[in-house]
Amino acid sequence: MNMESKTDNCDLKLVSPTMEYKEQVMNYRKVFLENNESFDGCAGLEECNTYEEWIDFDNRLSKKYGKEYSPSTVYLAVRCSDNKLIGIIDFRHKLSEFLFKYGGNIGYSVLPEERRKGYAKEMLRLILEYCKDHGLSKVLITCDKENIGSYKTIQYNGGILENEVIDDVNLSKSGIIQRYWIEL
Repeated sequence: MNMESKTDNCDLKLVSPTMEYKEQVMNYRKVFLENNESFDGCAGLEECNTYEEWIDFDNRLSKKYGKEYSPSTVYLAVRCSDNKLIGIIDFRHKLSEFLFKYGGNIGYSVLPEERRKGYAKEMLRLILEYCKDHGLSKVLITCDKENIGSYKTIQYNGGILENEVIDDVNLSKSGIIQRYWIEL
């Protein structure tokens, strides 16, 4: 399934990972590792040495998380004009106890050199359409309290802050995770 948007400042589509994007995804991994970036929404890309290992999402992640595993759909955010991988976004179909407290239904990341261009806002807008089509009436999205770009992206897409929780699992830099709900 592909989702496209051509707005004033975004020329973006969400596509399922295919072999066409193997090199770009593995380069994405390399850039994030080299820059000590957080692999939000990347479905464990940091733990995989090969693309083939990474795209075996359900098998790999269900073994890792056991009963806490939540099936998800991973999309690549690709710029239409040059077919460049801009970001990765993951829609988790249901909330495990861990996801309810810390991770939410959606995680996403954008290449460092492509940030502050509106891509995250558009990625989230596009995935929200998919969530609605998947039968959800609202989704939970979380972010680090100090991640201004992320909470602005969430708020731009209708996110309402429910609360903040202490990050006792070391996902954030600030030690505080904000929990936002978006009505679909």
